[in-house]
Amino acid sequence: MITLVKRPTPSRFWSFTTPVLAVLATMIAGGVLFAILGKDPVAAIKVIFYDPLFGPNAAYFRGQLLVKAGPLILIAAGLAVGFRAGIWNIGAEGQYIIGALAGASVALAAFPAESHWLFPAMVVAGALGGWLWGMIPAVLKVLFGTSEILVSLMLVYVAQNFLAWAAFGPLKNPEGYGFPGSRNLQQYPSAHNPELIAGTGMHWGVVAAFVAVIATYVLMSRHIAGFRIRVAGEAPRAARFAGVLPAKLVMFCLGLSGALAGLAGMFEVAGPSGQITDSFNAGYGFTAIIVAFLGRLNAIGILLAGLLMALTYIGGDMAQLMLGLPTAAIQVFQGMLLFFLLGFDLLTQYRLRVGKGSK
Repeated sequence: MITLVKRPTPSRFWSFTTPVLAVLATMIAGGVLFAILGKDPVAAIKVIFYDPLFGPNAAYFRGQLLVKAGPLILIAAGLAVGFRAGIWNIGAEGQYIIGALAGASVALAAFPAESHWLFPAMVVAGALGGWLWGMIPAVLKVLFGTSEILVSLMLVYVAQNFLAWAAFGPLKNPEGYGFPGSRNLQQYPSAHNPELIAGTGMHWGVVAAFVAVIATYVLMSRHIAGFRIRVAGEAPRAARFAGVLPAKLVMFCLGLSGALAGLAGMFEVAGPSGQITDSFNAGYGFTAIIVAFLGRLNAIGILLAGLLMALTYIGGDMAQLMLGLPTAAIQVFQGMLLFFLLGFDLLTQYRLRVGKGSK
């Protein structure tokens, strides 16, 4: 008989080992999935994980790695702070959309004026838009005790409707021959977020992601606020006795994660995406949840997990083109990472006891 025995303290060994096991299990289960779909599983795994880094066009795809990883890392860094405190923002996708809408609105309102202050104003607007959207579940939780999980998630669908309304309405390009979508900000120098080093994929959004990783690392490991956040997540009653105010913590964590998600949306619409369309949102807000947990809610881990997840995005696109894999299969493959991570994570809190008649 196999039973689970609660560990006195979480295992550090399994804490670092389970992400590796989750990646390996995902490869194996993904290979089985691809085989069921009639595709060569070894070739599919090679295309997803190997070819973008070492294949014939690896130089280009390595540049795209930072483009994809930037928003994932930026959003996940903010989410991880809240998750460590037991505050669950599941609606980063909505905050990402609102941040993009706010930043693009500033640029399009100023069009065609050129100014060095325009891009900084877009940054502020993007962060503020995401912050305001994150504060809705925060205020409702503080005042009425509502679930931030449900409210933040439902607000994603509200944001998606705002996005469609803006793309077909007030932000629609008047010179776009009737097609939905805004002007292309890549053609608007003052509002464009270009590559800082040609061919690397490095733009201001990637820089912001690296800054967020450093800042959250310092916050959580070197600042009293990080200590309070950790205590609130691990021992809520002890945190109250220590003077931690739950209301302030909720407002801070949801506001921070919303602002970083909004920044990610602004940098994306001003750079790689280039315009507001009804299909602008690419699921980064939801994928960032996987990144946060795969990175063990640790800043450095999130950096590595973001690069890994970006690799699955790029490799997944290649697999669709080269092997004819359906989009849904790639999405299931990415979701397996979180599934296996949560499953193996049981080993950090419990150990297996094997014995006849164990209780």
